[in-house]
Amino acid sequence: MDKKQAKSLSPLINNKEALDALVAYAEIRMDSCRTYLETAQTWEAVKELQGAVKELRRFMTLRDEVLKKAE
Repeated sequence: MDKKQAKSLSPLINNKEALDALVAYAEIRMDSCRTYLETAQTWEAVKELQGAVKELRRFMTLRDEVLKKAE
């Protein structure tokens, strides 16, 4: 993420309700991915789901990342 992208996300991270809703959505999706992970049949599926969980976790630190990059 570059500085311009970070600044464009500022309205989202500065709106507590919107950010809380985004984090709640990410948590729901992570739970879903974990459920699928338990029943994954192939290594490719496992790797794909692990990647999805990793990316969803980034939403948990989005505010910190945006603030750091926007400086």
